[in-house]
Amino acid sequence: MISFNLQAKHDKDAIVVLLASGQKHDRFKNELEKGEVYPVLEGTKVFLFVGLGKADKLSLTDLRVQVRKALLSSYLSKARSVEIVPHIKNDASIIAIIEGAAIGTYVWDKYRSKDKNDRSIKDKQITIIAEPKKVFTDALTICQGVSLTRDLVNDNADTVTSEYLEKIVRDLVKGNKNIRLEVLNRKELKAKGLNLHLAVNQASNKEPKLVIVRYEGGKKGEGYTAFIGKGMTFDTGGLNLKPTGGIETMKIDMAGAAAVCGILKNVLNLGVKKNLLFVLGIAENSIGSAAYKPGDVITGYAGKSVEIGNTDAEGRLVLADAFAYVVKNYKPAKMIDLATLTGACVVALGFDHTGLFSNCDELARQLIDSAKETDDRAWRLPVYAELKEYIKSPIADLKNTSSIKGGGACTAAEFLHQFTEGTTWAHLDIAGSSYAEGSGRMYFSFGATGAGVRMLTHYLLHN
Repeated sequence: MISFNLQAKHDKDAIVVLLASGQKHDRFKNELEKGEVYPVLEGTKVFLFVGLGKADKLSLTDLRVQVRKALLSSYLSKARSVEIVPHIKNDASIIAIIEGAAIGTYVWDKYRSKDKNDRSIKDKQITIIAEPKKVFTDALTICQGVSLTRDLVNDNADTVTSEYLEKIVRDLVKGNKNIRLEVLNRKELKAKGLNLHLAVNQASNKEPKLVIVRYEGGKKGEGYTAFIGKGMTFDTGGLNLKPTGGIETMKIDMAGAAAVCGILKNVLNLGVKKNLLFVLGIAENSIGSAAYKPGDVITGYAGKSVEIGNTDAEGRLVLADAFAYVVKNYKPAKMIDLATLTGACVVALGFDHTGLFSNCDELARQLIDSAKETDDRAWRLPVYAELKEYIKSPIADLKNTSSIKGGGACTAAEFLHQFTEGTTWAHLDIAGSSYAEGSGRMYFSFGATGAGVRMLTHYLLHN
């Protein structure tokens, strides 16, 4: 739990004092180097002085990292309450401290044995010495949306099924009068002709779903902005089976849908005054005798036939049907999709940036601005006319793989572009940015990062 106070009370078990170069404290004469910590014990109380390095070189990312390190320090392991004294009190720095505390100390321990003597960071009460402004409470609210997304991505694939995700959505919107909910299950998907979606799921014993939340928070007649998330609850790759080393983390292939849930939570809690659609295209790409096959030609909701070049290029098929259905039936002014779509995007950008594609320069600029403001990073990659040539098929309208080597993130984005029907659109490829492996990265621990939630919530609040 994080709260705010204007005055330091020092009645906590531990006091964390953040110091940038040039700030000295009467307890010691020398300045602390970046990352250096200096503990002082007074009875049972711990004062932990944390070096941030030179003030003029301190980035907000570094600030988040140092706050995380301090709060996870062994010096604070027994503290139940912690007070953080900021080095400076501008809004951007306080928000970074909030995120360093809330996002940086996130713990996924649902399946770990509990030690009754272990005092998890989740059990600590954290107070930040800062004015309790709305912008700070909003930042904390947004972090809660990020945490929901991380919980969904981190959990087991056989727990976070289509039914589970539908329940999460229903629980979020329960009692809200501004909400209309549409859920298409296998029967409705078949009746309406969403055959690409169905093909991906046809070897699974789990129900495929297209979940659409219509949120009427804006003016009557104002156009919708649609957020569409890829929700592959597990991706084996289908008959083009993923190898060992690639399949183990494929429960994360629903990170786009999970991010849409996190954004929905934030919108409801912040009372965003816009008309919005939240769309989850949910399926499981399994193997078996019923699996769809390379070489198949399938006609989806848009009436376009697709040759299956690879069954592991499945997310774009589900999204294609979702795009077509939303465009025809809801006519959104804008569409923004989030998808763990391509390993090629990871090759291009690594793990710290989301790949951004768009057919609209203004929308792309707004999203990049929000990415910079929130440290939920994105980098724009190109969409251009020649890409369409690379996804042509000799036996169908389109092919779900490219005829050339290289540029796989771009050709995948172009495949999606073919189903936008002229709607203003942006595609966020979060294949690399949605998950941190090993010991984690930046201020994220191992596991899901909640990529896209902060960026898109900021976008809604400022555009």
